[in-house]
Amino acid sequence: MKIGYPCINRGIGCSSGRTFRLKSYSEERMISSVSDNLMCLERILAWNLEHRIRFFRITSDIIPFASHPICTYPWKEHFKDRLKEIGEFISNTGIRISMHPDQFIVLNSPNEKVVSRSIDELMYHAALLDIMNLDSTAKIQLHVGGVYGDAKAGISRFIGVYEMLDPALQKRLVVENDDQRFTATDCLEIHEETGIPILFDVFHHTCHNTGERADEMLKLTGKTWKKSDGIPMIDYSSQHLEKRVGSHIEHIDPDDFKRFLAFSSPHDIDIMLEIKDKEKSAIEAIMIAESDPRFI
Repeated sequence: MKIGYPCINRGIGCSSGRTFRLKSYSEERMISSVSDNLMCLERILAWNLEHRIRFFRITSDIIPFASHPICTYPWKEHFKDRLKEIGEFISNTGIRISMHPDQFIVLNSPNEKVVSRSIDELMYHAALLDIMNLDSTAKIQLHVGGVYGDAKAGISRFIGVYEMLDPALQKRLVVENDDQRFTATDCLEIHEETGIPILFDVFHHTCHNTGERADEMLKLTGKTWKKSDGIPMIDYSSQHLEKRVGSHIEHIDPDDFKRFLAFSSPHDIDIMLEIKDKEKSAIEAIMIAESDPRFI
């Protein structure tokens, strides 16, 4: 069991997702931003390893505008050696990597242009992980998408688009239940047709389900992961008591996390903490999980 956090280390003093306005695009700005982003990513990974945090979600902004038509600079070739070095560090130290493109990635959109742009963005993510020589346990997670007045039709469109994707992308993708539209059971239906693994979001399940028990869904979704996919990834958070339903907590609730570890104990999982203060909660979660025999 590895525990991690997404994208930003709030205390390290740099950002691996530095970007700029589209109208300011230039090759010089592109090279400078990516160089800074990769330097910060290296610092974050080294810091994480020092603090026993061996699961990390890389920001999609590591290469600004990579899938946009304006980006004609050969970033893959230019940064190939640097990315391979980072990938080697990740592989040699047993860190696990994931990515989670933004909400505008909608494979089940009725709009063909939206689908095409979504595929281009996902292919960028897959190319980045491939250049780093990371194996198929490094995943790209996405949601089913929109309902558009007919959830069943939305599921069918997702399946249809997924089946046409490049296998190099398919091997990276996992689908996640969300807090308003598609449940873990909906994701299981998609898995039955496509074989795509399901990343179970525990917090989203508490917000949106049809009566299924969380421990049962953890078991069922875990079975969707093949050996080549690695240990099942899950997202964990809990409700912010002063905000709308679905708002993530600012800092980990130790008692709730202990309860989660207890009910998840029969299952091997890697845990991504979607909690606002990022590495601070990850460190506390690791201290709590030290006595769990699954933790490494």
